[in-house]
Amino acid sequence: MINDTLFMMLIIGLVISGILLALFIWGAKTGQFDDSNKMVDGLLFDSVEDLNDAINKEKKIKEAKENKEKEKNSLENEHKKS
Repeated sequence: MINDTLFMMLIIGLVISGILLALFIWGAKTGQFDDSNKMVDGLLFDSVEDLNDAINKEKKIKEAKENKEKEKNSLENEHKKS
């Protein structure tokens, strides 16, 4: 009876550990932990205006990445058509 309980606890522990590992890998792949600039920006910029400038800078960087991705996709589509 004790061996059955230990075996069941081992299986449940492995399943829970596997789920947590899968959630961590998913979070890492989707960029959930990529907010490293938030704390640095909070320390460097004291005023509200400076924080707003930092937010606008991040938005511009994000928009530039999106535009680059769109251009890449459009070039791939043109290449496929020809």
